[in-house]
Amino acid sequence: MENAMGVAGAGAGVGGGAVTTTAADAPSLPPNMTIYINNLNEKIKIDELKKSLNAVFSQFGKILDVLAFKTFKHKGQAWVIFEDVSSASEALKRMQGFPFYEKPMRIQYAKTKSDLIAKADGTFVPRERRKKHDERADRKKREHHHDNNYSGGGLSATHGAYGATPPLSQLPLGVAKLPEAPAPPNSILFVQNLPTETTPMMLQMLFCQYPGFKEVRMVETKPGIAFVEYGDEMQSTVAMQGLHGFKITPQNPMHVTYAKK
Repeated sequence: MENAMGVAGAGAGVGGGAVTTTAADAPSLPPNMTIYINNLNEKIKIDELKKSLNAVFSQFGKILDVLAFKTFKHKGQAWVIFEDVSSASEALKRMQGFPFYEKPMRIQYAKTKSDLIAKADGTFVPRERRKKHDERADRKKREHHHDNNYSGGGLSATHGAYGATPPLSQLPLGVAKLPEAPAPPNSILFVQNLPTETTPMMLQMLFCQYPGFKEVRMVETKPGIAFVEYGDEMQSTVAMQGLHGFKITPQNPMHVTYAKK
């Protein structure tokens, strides 16, 4: 399985300047788990770029890593590594030309010359040393997991979406209430359980894929929630059905309902 150490750019993506490949070049490369993207907005900071790419592409399958580098040679380029080829293929087909930060993405399958990309980002490790390093990392993960299991680590079952109510058994007597009726269908969606790093732009790129999108509104004083408005309730319903349960991160499936007015 590929990982961050085992991916290289398509075309001249590693050796030279920004690549200007198009969708027409894609058939020359065999399908694989990694897609290569260029024509990205170079003004976007690397951390924000990677988070936004992860948010947009994770709808197609599990992402193992997103690679983007600050070096001049790699400006405007990124690699998204999926767990399987079918997810990468679906992402390439569906997102080709998608307006990402006001520029249409160009996507093709990446070549897999691992050492080139590792040397480019300064993470190259000879294969024997790399194997030992991975074994040590796996051992540490197992030990950490073991420690957490015996020290009460991990999130409580009550730490769900923003404002989630504890089980009735933990509520003081007389506080338990029947759940409120859901809001009737309308043009505004209420989105909960967002990770703290979510930005309005990340949500906009997810929800603008559906017709009728108008705007995203986030509440600074209440992290983890947002409101998304569409032209009418039919359009908001399609978006809700498409994105309810979508995971911006593995721990944060979005909870999408109609907003109360």
